[in-house]
Amino acid sequence: MAIRQVISTLDGNGEEVMGPEVLLFHYPANDIMNGSLLTVESNHFCVLKSRGAILNVYETGQYPVSTPDRPLIGSIQQAFYGGQSPWQYEALYINRAKLVLKASGVALSREMAEMVYDVDYYIHVASADDAVKLVQHMPYRGHFLAGKDVNAYAGPVVEQAVNQLIQVTPLEQVNEKIHDLTALVKQHLQEFLVNYGITLEDVKVLVFPKDERIKSLISLKAFGLSELDAVRYYTAMLMASKGIVSAPNMAVGQPFFIGGGLSNLLPLNRMLDETGGEADSGRENR
Repeated sequence: MAIRQVISTLDGNGEEVMGPEVLLFHYPANDIMNGSLLTVESNHFCVLKSRGAILNVYETGQYPVSTPDRPLIGSIQQAFYGGQSPWQYEALYINRAKLVLKASGVALSREMAEMVYDVDYYIHVASADDAVKLVQHMPYRGHFLAGKDVNAYAGPVVEQAVNQLIQVTPLEQVNEKIHDLTALVKQHLQEFLVNYGITLEDVKVLVFPKDERIKSLISLKAFGLSELDAVRYYTAMLMASKGIVSAPNMAVGQPFFIGGGLSNLLPLNRMLDETGGEADSGRENR
């Protein structure tokens, strides 16, 4: 008597092969025959194909595979196929859990400054009809369709949406437009992914200057400094990190004279002014 083959997403060690990075898994063996049992987990769909045609979509449960064709004569079937139908099937498992994908790149602000963007977006396949759309329209290589493969299609859509807004926005106002940017990216992504049976749940967008110097200058301006003062303070911080004693003078825009000794250092001048005659007397004694 033929033993029914059980088809599932578990490997030979009993471990689940469909992790959080896998959207589609094509059962790799060619032993799915008439009478095999399809096991579908609660967070999966299973699309059954035969000779390129989609036969059925299964949700949670265990189902016997039966050929829709006219069965062969019993004696011939027993003699040549051991009671099995000769038609082989393909089982494609679709992950219906929520997956997170990430797209990143570089956009240009209105001043042509480079801005780095990171977009996290959450997707899932909501229904059996959507599972069929995914199988029909999203190509895959080998036995897996991973999140990175989906992102290869969606990435250019994200890039276009981000550039559409950032390219007309001044550098300092980009973060003020983050809600508008998120809504724009979500709209473009959803319109694109729905054609593949993929539902977009949520989008998170982060944008920041690629150049660390520009990032520091914008941070200093956020404290209320003018552009000139921001440049002075940034330069002063760099000087201080290298041990240059005239860094305080740079911060407030005061001159520093070489050869004038310690009296050129701004903090010492202020101390002498505050102490008055004692400081003057001490200076005369020196």
